[in-house]
Amino acid sequence: DPYQIYESRVAGADAILLIVRILSDEQLRDYRELAQSLEMAVLVETHDEDEIARALDTGARIIGINNRDLSTFEVDYKRTLELKRHVPGGVVLVSESGIHTREQVKALDDGGIDAMLVGEAFVTSQDIASKVRELLESDAR
Repeated sequence: DPYQIYESRVAGADAILLIVRILSDEQLRDYRELAQSLEMAVLVETHDEDEIARALDTGARIIGINNRDLSTFEVDYKRTLELKRHVPGGVVLVSESGIHTREQVKALDDGGIDAMLVGEAFVTSQDIASKVRELLESDAR
């Protein structure tokens, strides 16, 4: 609903999430254009090759690949690395879900992934600041 985009901007949001699986191509394009006209970033979430193609066809410049298989609910961070080849250079690629360890962060970084959306690892941590340090810790000592 376009109203939610306006409402989000008024509330101070700098970005919105559009999920390819639940929106038509027309909605993806229209909502993205509206958000960008309001100077908001738009993260377009995908789950597979077909959804990546739809996101690109509707003008997405920031694409997230959700690592959760929605049919089995299994999570594998390597899903982003496997689907990366379908995202052209110049498009920001975000790995979403299933990121819990420094090794996973390093593998995604080494694989050329631009950004990572981490949620559960922080929500379930007893010490969020320590978890952030753990995930971002440099290998060079």
